[in-house]
Amino acid sequence: MKKILYILFLFGCFWAQAQNEQLANNYFDRGEFEKALVSYEELLKSQEGNSNYFQRVIECYQQLQQLDKSQKALEDRFSKYKQSNLLVEIGYNYQLQKNQDKANKFYNQAIDKIKKNPNEVYGIAYIFERKSLVDFALLAYKTAIAVEPKMNFSFQMAILYGQQGNTDLMIETFLDESYKNPQNLPVIQNQISRFMTEDVDVNFNESLKKALLIRAQKTQDIFWNDFLSWLFVQQKEYGKAFIQQKAIYKRNPESFANIVNLGQMAIEDNDQSSAEEILTFVLENTKDLDLLIKAHSYLIDMKIDHALEKDYPAITAELDGLIKEFGISPYTISLLKLQANFEAFHLKNPEKAKTILKNAMDMPLDKYELAEVKMELADILLFEEKFNQALIYYSQIDEDMSGDVIGQEASLKTAKTSYFKTDFEWASHQLKVLKSASSQLIANDALDLFLLISDNTVEDSLQVALKKFAHADFLLYQNKKQEALSHFQTILKEHKGEDIEAVTLLRIGKIYEKMGDFANALANYNTVITNHKESIYVDEALYFSAEIYNTQLNDPEKAKPLYEEMIFKHEDSIYYVDSRNKYRKLRGDTNL
Repeated sequence: MKKILYILFLFGCFWAQAQNEQLANNYFDRGEFEKALVSYEELLKSQEGNSNYFQRVIECYQQLQQLDKSQKALEDRFSKYKQSNLLVEIGYNYQLQKNQDKANKFYNQAIDKIKKNPNEVYGIAYIFERKSLVDFALLAYKTAIAVEPKMNFSFQMAILYGQQGNTDLMIETFLDESYKNPQNLPVIQNQISRFMTEDVDVNFNESLKKALLIRAQKTQDIFWNDFLSWLFVQQKEYGKAFIQQKAIYKRNPESFANIVNLGQMAIEDNDQSSAEEILTFVLENTKDLDLLIKAHSYLIDMKIDHALEKDYPAITAELDGLIKEFGISPYTISLLKLQANFEAFHLKNPEKAKTILKNAMDMPLDKYELAEVKMELADILLFEEKFNQALIYYSQIDEDMSGDVIGQEASLKTAKTSYFKTDFEWASHQLKVLKSASSQLIANDALDLFLLISDNTVEDSLQVALKKFAHADFLLYQNKKQEALSHFQTILKEHKGEDIEAVTLLRIGKIYEKMGDFANALANYNTVITNHKESIYVDEALYFSAEIYNTQLNDPEKAKPLYEEMIFKHEDSIYYVDSRNKYRKLRGDTNL
């Protein structure tokens, strides 16, 4: 019993300590430094050696301008514990008092500690970095390396060079480190991409490209070609990335999968010409069955996406020919799925589509392949308005592939099915969860649909317009463009001036785009831009208009001001980065 009581007592103490610490942190985070100071001083009394509590006490003194108290506390602690990093803290306290000479004296004492013991660099450099003392942080790392050359702080130093604005030296340091330690390449590329998107230096991209080109030419090492390919992909210049991947392929024919993946990325970014060039190269240069099927699948999927009704017989013949050539097997699942989708959504023959997929499900498929076939079957059942049957398959995929992207996709389609059925409450419940999905694409789609439902429920509690809109969206899902267009136009007439008007105009514009009627598409987008300036859809209207002028009508002068408006007024848009890159290209910038 005594042991139990003792354990309970200890537990109570720990719980009380945790509660007090949380309270102190809350005060500090809210800027209530006097209250935070009292709490941290109490905590420090119970745990005198706790450096975190001590640090917060010092920061509270400094925030309250009680610099004499912080000075004494720091000096007393240094006398007691002799921790070298406290020399930086003492120096910084003098710096706050505008006494830079004394501050530098203590900073240099900290550097001297590293000269005697290079392992001291970890604590000292960390404090220099926390205090944004970049020059001294760099000096700390350089001093440690001078004493012990085996130490490697290239990554930390590169970031500090970037903070100094010395991006050329940052690039050189990062590139050297990535080559010496390729396992660090993903982390390095992540850091570099931050500078590419934050406009730290308008010449950064050009400097990086030059540095990589020089290394690729000097060493002829495919490592640099691959790095260049990565850079061009970040800039969505897939044609240039392809040149690098071809150079890699000539020296390493096993690298074909990278070229196929590059083609897929070009498709996803609507760079059709680059995608066709890349995938045609694959077809001409490999006999690998899997890669051939992938390349054919991507190419014919592009054709379907841009097809008009007059193109259907040729696509049917091509699909039949490919399946005859490669056979019906788990290897050709991508072709079989395409054939089923085309039969249902374009040729309006869902029975044949379901037969293709059900036969495929009898084959020995792995769990991912089976989930993909089930998803396609569910999509076709939804097309047939067999909502409950579709939901059964979506739910099976969601359960079997929980945590995987395809599971989240099934969950999104479940929510969309509820939306099509006008069960908006249940759809919103599902979409709330999906807004934080690991896949950014799924999270964005979920957020868009959630906002559509919530925005059009506030003023219209009966959701009259939203129900009509959901029905028109379902017709669009069924690829009944003309019928969907008619329904959306009816919504415009019957609900003019209501919240749903802007998104309806956007849908109509997209349908006209699909039909190749760019004049009407632009007219509807322009109405959003002109009459719905405060709408959450205005960035899409701007971007879609710019894309039509840029890629369809070859009129860059009209595209430029639209991209420019995106850059200066819609920095939070998912189309911001792409708009900025394309604007710079049209403007003739070399630093892309």
